[in-house]
Amino acid sequence: MEDLSEIRKEIDSIDTQIVELFKRRMSCADAVATYKRAHNLPVLDRSRERELLARRAAQVPEDMKVYTEVLFELLMEASRNRQGERLGACGDTVEQIRDALAHSPELFPRDAYVACQGVEGAYQQIATDRIFRHANIGYFDTFDAVFRAVEENYADFGVLPIENSTAGSVNQVFDLMMRHNFHIVRTCRLKVDHNLLAKPGCGLEDVRHIYSHEQAINQCGEFLSSLRGVTVHACENTATASKMVAESERRDVAALASRACARIYGLDVLASGVQDQGNNYTRFACISKDLVIYPGANRSTFMLVVNHEPGALYKVLAKFYDLDINIIKLESRPIPDRDFEFMFYFDIDCPAASPEFFTLVRSLESTCEEFRYLGSYSEVI
Repeated sequence: MEDLSEIRKEIDSIDTQIVELFKRRMSCADAVATYKRAHNLPVLDRSRERELLARRAAQVPEDMKVYTEVLFELLMEASRNRQGERLGACGDTVEQIRDALAHSPELFPRDAYVACQGVEGAYQQIATDRIFRHANIGYFDTFDAVFRAVEENYADFGVLPIENSTAGSVNQVFDLMMRHNFHIVRTCRLKVDHNLLAKPGCGLEDVRHIYSHEQAINQCGEFLSSLRGVTVHACENTATASKMVAESERRDVAALASRACARIYGLDVLASGVQDQGNNYTRFACISKDLVIYPGANRSTFMLVVNHEPGALYKVLAKFYDLDINIIKLESRPIPDRDFEFMFYFDIDCPAASPEFFTLVRSLESTCEEFRYLGSYSEVI
């Protein structure tokens, strides 16, 4: 048996040769880029790559085919990126991001007309007041209407809930993201405390019906399950529920909502802080129609559809690993009318002006079946 140190010396020697060969290969990539520029050829030649992969896999034993294919896929991706840099083939998205970085305002706006779902007292309104110092808020019945208000230039911005630390993602909003054109310009993380509100003079023993938004109901499951003879109803919004209770002539109804709703609609707090977890936060996204990247943007969101083949998602995830970019959130949602195919949502932690961010965007845009960049932003806490 060989001594381990001798084996490692042999590995070091091989690695040195690999590095020298890699440098030669990348030099050839430069020459290829020069030729493609002269003959107006695209960077990607998919048929050439498939042929090369098949040829290299045929050169190794069966148990090494997968490793060989992974190695050469990485080599070809490095070659494509190198050629793209030499040709200045940044892709449409990279150009849009660079233009936004160059022309976006230096300060986030202090006031604007902002679309929110619900009525006064909704958590979206509280989040809006955290994001903007002086917002003129327009209230809409649905999340879809908020998207459309921004998309049709009726509102400057829209604020929407996207996820909760207890109940998870707001699936309705994620599904609507597929249908609308928008960009995220800021996010806000808001601590959410739910309270049981009822008309003055009503006691907990009087309550037979409780109204609130589905997310709030999910966040207060333990408290609600402790009540006897009570029916829980989902409605559009916590503030809408509070307003309905305040205007109702019945005295057996209550709402799960914020203390702000108690003050706005003249309701009493029958039970406070009834959410399952004290550390209960909801993230809200502030959206605009145009791509604007304000200073300090260190988070970004993408929507991706990967090729419907084995290992496709792994190859995408490997790009983040290779560039040392942290994925903060990964969400998947089924694509309507496409069986067993999914849209993937990525939130990443990476400065929008960093070189590795541009490398990632260029790579994803050229390899994913569908790619949408939803914006870069900072988060208000």
